[in-house]
Amino acid sequence: MEKGKTAPNSSESHSDSKREPLWAKSPYANLYRYVPSQVYFAKIRVNGKLVRKSLRTKTLSVAKLRLDDFDKGLRQRAASQIAVATGKMTFGNALEVYLKRLRGDISLKPRTKTYREERIAALLKSWPSLKDMDACKISKTDCLNWAADYQTKFSATNFNNTVGSLKLVLDVAVEAGARYDNPAKFIKKARIILKEPDLPSQDAFEKILGMIKHQSVADLVRFQAYSGMRISETRQVTWQDVDFEKEQIVVRGEKETGTKNWEIRRAPMIPEMKALLERIRDEQPNRQLSDPVMSKKEFRGSVKTACRKLGIPNFNHHAMRHLFITRCMELNLNVKMIADWVGHKDGGTLILKRYAHLRPDYSWKMAKKVTFSKTATPPSDNGENV
Repeated sequence: MEKGKTAPNSSESHSDSKREPLWAKSPYANLYRYVPSQVYFAKIRVNGKLVRKSLRTKTLSVAKLRLDDFDKGLRQRAASQIAVATGKMTFGNALEVYLKRLRGDISLKPRTKTYREERIAALLKSWPSLKDMDACKISKTDCLNWAADYQTKFSATNFNNTVGSLKLVLDVAVEAGARYDNPAKFIKKARIILKEPDLPSQDAFEKILGMIKHQSVADLVRFQAYSGMRISETRQVTWQDVDFEKEQIVVRGEKETGTKNWEIRRAPMIPEMKALLERIRDEQPNRQLSDPVMSKKEFRGSVKTACRKLGIPNFNHHAMRHLFITRCMELNLNVKMIADWVGHKDGGTLILKRYAHLRPDYSWKMAKKVTFSKTATPPSDNGENV
């Protein structure tokens, strides 16, 4: 033995030789168990690159199912990447790329992403052969023929958004060099005709409330009508959002998605809303600040029954939003102010477009004040500026 060097400890050497390996094979290919934690991992080689991912389970049967899903998704993404790199792809390849971008886009709200995927599902259902078609062979005629058929079966909004999804996926093919232009660009948008909602009269509204058996359901109808909130916003209002001193309600919207326009807003309590909330508050002495104000989340069934018995058109949650805006317009309130109350970001443009027919008398009244005479007294707006 050389001077200065010590012989290895025989006991340590013996221990090292029997040390348990970190990874243990499973009965299935590409599936391994990490010994220290007993958690299963997928280890798959794709295009010469080893990919390893925790399957987050210690159960073999669960790990096998997750392995299959991971393997399938991994290979599909790899195929799409190759397709993009070579400029050759099917519509399905382009769709994989688009969906990956869509799901990773932090600027979009979850509901927006979900709706876009719903439109894509509708597109593939209505055009079964599309997914496997070579992107470069999808023609203008193919797109126009599909559009002509689809438009006859669905609403203009549904049609426009589904066409928009088709264009977005084909844009990926153009970007990848699989084709020169987007053949779906020739599809024209359908004209959206805004229909006047069937809203209950004031007398019918009171009769409907009187026929609803459960007080909490009737309270939900009132809350919707008195606030003009979206139903998703109403469901998230808690007692900490109700400020009786300032007579306003903080509108936060859905916990995951927020209000439709992302921002938190404050809606005023009209006198009837304040009375409603004070009565509910007094009936719930043990309420917590985190408790929802409305204990019921739906009123459609009760309202449908009441409307059928009264022989009047049925209405849904969103109709109460229309009812609130309609009442404000009939009272000639400032349109921009109404838009702020209900969370419209256009300053009242949509409200004026949809509810202008409610203000003919006001329009004629204002027209009589228009003059070119120097001696005429400037009209007072009395707070009724549009």
